[in-house]
Amino acid sequence: MDTTLIALGALALSGALATVAGCAEDAESDVGSQSNPNSQVQLAPQMGNIHRYYNKAISGEPVSYGLFVSVAGAIAYALMQAGINPILAMILGAGAAAFVHGAYAVSAYLGRIVGQSKNFGQPVYWDVVMSHLGPIVGHGFIAVFCMVLMAYLANTLLGDPFPLPLIAFIFGITVGAIGSSTGDVHYGAEREYQKYPFGGGVPVANHGDIDVEADYGIRNSMDSSYFCVRVGSVLTGLCFGLIVFLDGWRGVLGNILGGLSGGSAINASIISIVIGLIIVAAMAIINRKIEVFARNKFGPYTK
Repeated sequence: MDTTLIALGALALSGALATVAGCAEDAESDVGSQSNPNSQVQLAPQMGNIHRYYNKAISGEPVSYGLFVSVAGAIAYALMQAGINPILAMILGAGAAAFVHGAYAVSAYLGRIVGQSKNFGQPVYWDVVMSHLGPIVGHGFIAVFCMVLMAYLANTLLGDPFPLPLIAFIFGITVGAIGSSTGDVHYGAEREYQKYPFGGGVPVANHGDIDVEADYGIRNSMDSSYFCVRVGSVLTGLCFGLIVFLDGWRGVLGNILGGLSGGSAINASIISIVIGLIIVAAMAIINRKIEVFARNKFGPYTK
């Protein structure tokens, strides 16, 4: 029972860490315009809209965060094997990943903007780089450290058989995928296309015709983060936290029920799979009920 309680505590901590990591990842991607709307920022100079948005997306969030978190996990794992305290090793690993993240962010921004400067007149604003780099690296450090700590808990207390760097890589691509889906629902058209009616999507003819003026001065990606952190970042964190918690809880509960049914590892695995299928089915039904309720409540878009 003591082992079960420790596993439940580690699982609860992992869920909390995943929630923080998801919030930080979405906020970081909003500051750096590394989400689906980055294509709109990329097209803006071609539409005659000279902007001060930061744009660092040269790969999707799953790929880049898989890189950052696996770098941190590999360094932390190597330091722990050398006898360094695990917490200190994870801090150093996340710090090294932050330097990689910063170098990536600067080179990506300069590469994208310089590529547009000659043909479309888009200037390189060095003050944009300096003002956005701190929040990008800072939010990235928080997200990466939380996921490396999650990987450490999974490897040491939750019975995950994979090595720490591989678990960290899996968490990295997972949070990147969630940030590109859940977080983006509350970013992009809602913020960059405020001069167009809300709810009708963005017609192809309007792609790149984004707003470049803020309430006071010229808009930049920091404005997007102030807007998105209220909803998009929170939902990203909740989504990632629920995935980690429910999946881990499925395994812990399977082990408990498997022990009650005779202690067979095969029984525990089968029970865990059944619990997972029940959770997925329940989520599908709940999502369907919410969608039908929303359509009946608000109806189709009107002219």
